[in-house]
Amino acid sequence: MELILKKDVQNLGFKDDVVNVKNGYGRNFLIPQGFAQLATPSAKKVLAENLKQRAHKEEKMVNDAKALAETLKALEIKLYAKAGGEKLFGSITNIDIAEALEKAGHSIDRKFITSGIVKRTGKYAASIRLHRDVVVELAYEIIAEKA
Repeated sequence: MELILKKDVQNLGFKDDVVNVKNGYGRNFLIPQGFAQLATPSAKKVLAENLKQRAHKEEKMVNDAKALAETLKALEIKLYAKAGGEKLFGSITNIDIAEALEKAGHSIDRKFITSGIVKRTGKYAASIRLHRDVVVELAYEIIAEKA
């Protein structure tokens, strides 16, 4: 079944991609949830026209994302957490990284941050997707809080 995605779908594709999926997945999940629509010939023509008109705006968005990526690379993020030795009481997740970036003045949604769950102090890297073409690695350090 050929579908046009209306939204980004994890492990499948980005908005406005034409994808082939199994019939049940398309009929029972993607279309009812509003993630996709059938890729009829008329829908493909409308999509092609929209993509052509949106190309200039897309270029500006990519340039803005690249500029933001450069500023994020220069940031030094330090997260403080309670710890016993090197092991944390709890964990550091994407939410904590998003809050640290918010304090630094950059509002990035936590669903675009991929870091995993960290349970030890030290230096780590998180992957941040700013645009479908722009992904930046953000280095951060977890430091044990002073009692």
